[in-house]
Amino acid sequence: MVDYIVVGLGLAGIAFCEELEVKNKSFQVISDESQTSSVVAGGLYNPVILKRFTLAWNAKEQLELAMPFYQRIEEKLQIKIDYKIPVLRRFASIEEQNMWFEAADKPQLAYFLNTKLLKNTNQHINADFGYGEVLYTGWLDTKLLLKSYKEYLSKKGQFTNASFDFESLELHDGFVEYKGIKAKQIVFATGFGLHQNPFFSYLPLNGTKGELLTIKAPDLKENKVIKSSVFIIPLGDDLYRVGATYKWKDKTNTPTQESKDELLEKLNTFLTCDYEVVDHVAGIRPTVADRRPLVGRHPKYQHLYALNGFGSRGVMIGPMAATQLVESIENNTTIHPEMDIARFTKKYFKGD
Repeated sequence: MVDYIVVGLGLAGIAFCEELEVKNKSFQVISDESQTSSVVAGGLYNPVILKRFTLAWNAKEQLELAMPFYQRIEEKLQIKIDYKIPVLRRFASIEEQNMWFEAADKPQLAYFLNTKLLKNTNQHINADFGYGEVLYTGWLDTKLLLKSYKEYLSKKGQFTNASFDFESLELHDGFVEYKGIKAKQIVFATGFGLHQNPFFSYLPLNGTKGELLTIKAPDLKENKVIKSSVFIIPLGDDLYRVGATYKWKDKTNTPTQESKDELLEKLNTFLTCDYEVVDHVAGIRPTVADRRPLVGRHPKYQHLYALNGFGSRGVMIGPMAATQLVESIENNTTIHPEMDIARFTKKYFKGD
């Protein structure tokens, strides 16, 4: 018998597996590639919501856990995934400049916002009103992380590439069993796939489709993230990631011409050099109605857990949420009430 079966190996699943390894817990991972939001994610970690100049939920605590977490993975897997890159918020007016300085006066935001106005020095970007700089930001190579971590677990015999079959899950007193694997607990970290989970389908996981472009722009020569109506993330080799869209009705992973046109139209409002679109991807973010993660134990089945609902901030939230879930299971500690799925227990029993 193993301690855990982990279903899903996106950012949430990896964060959970890492915490299990720290505690010397045995586990098996089962995952397919049906949910691609972690693979196609922009990978940007940024503590500030730049549309409204507000601090993301629990941002400081998340970053304090996430930074050493990704450093540990880099050292263990001998890969480079975490790139410390400044995020510059492009101002479209004097009014936006003033809003930035007002936000920087607030105690929580002061830590993250540079109060010095930065002038634009890139001739291929239209930014007459300059930039505000967000501190403690960066970009995570999520595609390399997922690929490397899957290889790491595969070599140890802890990974099975397969879709999860709920009819094969047997619930017993004190443990679960799945196709011959017995485990004390099972954790579902399946992203938007959670809405097809018969045990957790009561949770209000909405799902928001996001699409991203990769462009090649040899003349741009920009090494900082530029955030305007869309963001531009430098990837090296004259490649830049451009995103993202937010669509609530379409729940497919298929890229659309409509979203491509939307991204290019916004990009062209401030980028003036020639470029070529070399890639276009889409995925469904696991978003929740109250914009908080879905973490915790099933209200009826004591060995079933959810680790989900990170939305577009999985890079930052993942390590914190995974740590709290492991501690909750192993040491009976309390999960942050705004994350705990116990907030939806009434909804479960009402529909049960």
